[in-house]
Amino acid sequence: MITEDAAEFRDALPQGGALIGLDLGTKTIGTAFCDASWSFATAGKTLPKGKFSRDKAAIEALVGERNVKGLVIGLPLNMDGTAGPRAQASRAFGRNIAAMGLPVLLWDERWSTSSAERDMIAQDISRAKRAEKIDSHAAAVILQGAIDRLAGGVF
Repeated sequence: MITEDAAEFRDALPQGGALIGLDLGTKTIGTAFCDASWSFATAGKTLPKGKFSRDKAAIEALVGERNVKGLVIGLPLNMDGTAGPRAQASRAFGRNIAAMGLPVLLWDERWSTSSAERDMIAQDISRAKRAEKIDSHAAAVILQGAIDRLAGGVF
């Protein structure tokens, strides 16, 4: 199942469970994880992006390690809410990764990278370290936004 509807995603996970958030960059995939009660998201690894089969295997390994029950993938919409080529690529990735059998939520990621960068600057993280970790921190921003909505239950 793949959806952009948080209520539908939540209904697919009546028992909750750990989630993985993904920020799909052109060269890397940022990962983040949340606890089973959907309280908080933390940045994970930044994976090099390559062929889909390799990316899927790396994500499957993380899913198995953390007993993940669902995936939240950042959907890079334009500022006016329309979908451009990057959003189409994220939807295609989501459709392909849904073959793992876990529910997939496509979550609006506008401003996630900017927010992650501001947070990292506030923590006085060097420019070089920010460049290494920005995608995983953006994935945490994406996942936190989704779990705030899921746990809040207001739809």
